[in-house]
Amino acid sequence: MVNGERVLGYDNERGKGDHKHLGKLEFPYPFTSPARLMADFMNDIKELSDA
Repeated sequence: MVNGERVLGYDNERGKGDHKHLGKLEFPYPFTSPARLMADFMNDIKELSDA
């Protein structure tokens, strides 16, 4: 969170399924494994910190 706002998050909500949040936007996320999830999450963090 930055200033009380979610910047990045991965989620599995009943009715929505796997998805990720990027700021106020939401995108489907094809979960395949915990290792892939962590790699994707770390990559997103790197991209956000480079922006």
